[in-house]
Amino acid sequence: KLEGLKTIAVTTNGINLTRLLPRLKEAGLNAINISLDTLVPAKFEFIVRRKGTNFSSMATVLMPSRMSSCLVNCVVMRGLNEDELLDFVDFTKDLPLDVRFIEYMPFDG
Repeated sequence: KLEGLKTIAVTTNGINLTRLLPRLKEAGLNAINISLDTLVPAKFEFIVRRKGTNFSSMATVLMPSRMSSCLVNCVVMRGLNEDELLDFVDFTKDLPLDVRFIEYMPFDG
């Protein structure tokens, strides 16, 4: 409710997004940036290091009626998800969102 504020955005891996989204939207959230490195549920669980992550319900927030602005960041990792690039393009082609492929940059030397 701040005067002049037009955009409230959040960056997330989406794990709790399905549960929190209604309250966030009530608070004015209108843009979202989701880190999503795979469309394969088992790989998603491995990447986020949490058992039982509900990938399918988290993915529903990417549907058109959920957010006015949505960006998906996908870090491309050799041997893990580089085979999914065309799947990401196909998944997002009819949705009002942008997908951005980011080069994996290890920090361990």
